[in-house]
Amino acid sequence: MMKLEAGVQKALAWILAELKTNPKADRAALIDQAGMRFHLTPLQSESLYRHFASPPDATGAK
Repeated sequence: MMKLEAGVQKALAWILAELKTNPKADRAALIDQAGMRFHLTPLQSESLYRHFASPPDATGAK
């Protein structure tokens, strides 16, 4: 497993906390907010988009 940079780790934790509070939250908007809040590079934000852009299906796969 790849080690995440500190900013990405913080952004990931923040997004997960926001989704736990509001599972129907706009994931793209959360990623944009996290990018600004945690000063992510475009590449780091893109990796979060790939991870969070669509909710997992019923089987739990992404």
